[in-house]
Amino acid sequence: MSTSGQPQFRYTQTPSKVIHLRNLPWECGEEELVELCQPFGKVINTKCNVGANKNQAFVEFAELSQAISMVSYYASSSEPAQIRGKTVYIQYSNRHEIVHNKSPGDVPGNVLLVTMEGVEAGDVSIDVIHLVFSAFGFVHKIATFEKAAGFQALIQFSDVETASAARAQLDGRSIPRYLLPEHVKSCNLRITYSAHTDLNIKFQSHRSRDYTNPYLPVNPTAIEGINQPALGPDGKKTEPESNVLLASIENMQYAVTVDALHTVFSAFGPVQKIAIFEKNGGTQALIQYPDITTAAVAKEALEGHCIYDGGYCKLHLSYSRHTDLNIKVLFELLSKY
Repeated sequence: MSTSGQPQFRYTQTPSKVIHLRNLPWECGEEELVELCQPFGKVINTKCNVGANKNQAFVEFAELSQAISMVSYYASSSEPAQIRGKTVYIQYSNRHEIVHNKSPGDVPGNVLLVTMEGVEAGDVSIDVIHLVFSAFGFVHKIATFEKAAGFQALIQFSDVETASAARAQLDGRSIPRYLLPEHVKSCNLRITYSAHTDLNIKFQSHRSRDYTNPYLPVNPTAIEGINQPALGPDGKKTEPESNVLLASIENMQYAVTVDALHTVFSAFGPVQKIAIFEKNGGTQALIQYPDITTAAVAKEALEGHCIYDGGYCKLHLSYSRHTDLNIKVLFELLSKY
């Protein structure tokens, strides 16, 4: 034991190439550490000013035998290790190598954090972002948001290599001018790595997309003009007929999927597209047929129909104002069926 009451060595510790030094002088530098340690072997890494008081450090030798030599020497020496006349306590470290922690943006990952400089949220659409980044590989998910740093996006690739390639090519570059609105002069990309590995996308919308899951519900704010039919002078609904039906589903005891809706509605003709979304706390869907006649037959037959026995998942149908669901976020299902 030393006169200060601190144990100078831990004899029971497992030897390591990394030496832990304590009780160092204030702001002890790497040169001083190397000067103390190099008589025993080659120093390949250091970590200075560790601990609350900045008076600890780690030194890594090239060989384990060199670290053992240093610890053994000072364990048996009558002269303690000293730097600037101050006694330094030496022991093996629990770590076997020194790893310098990088900032999160420097650690490669499969998700990129992209800051778009010189633009506001509405200036760059998620489709433009997808177009630019999918040039380097399949983009799984995108989430956009606004922070103090500006308009930003998280872009998830399948692996680190693809994300790294996109970052290497696009960091510091601008989105091509022809993809931007006329009032935007430029949009510079500043790209770092995100700590995320898998983005949690709950809705397809103009702010977020999951390109791996076409069955994800569509956020109603992403579908323009979905409204209940207007009322006529007699107080009854005036419904211009359409080839697209709007289905409201009540008594949702079971999940309603695209597959389930396709099974029900395709009994009356070919279903071209389906979108499921949440609105006002309930589940709704848009079902597109190739013509008004087919939609009208399906509407007449299925109004009040329950998808499941027992009165579960009851359908209430009206005509949508849409005639084609190619708006912002809806997914083609023709390739599936």
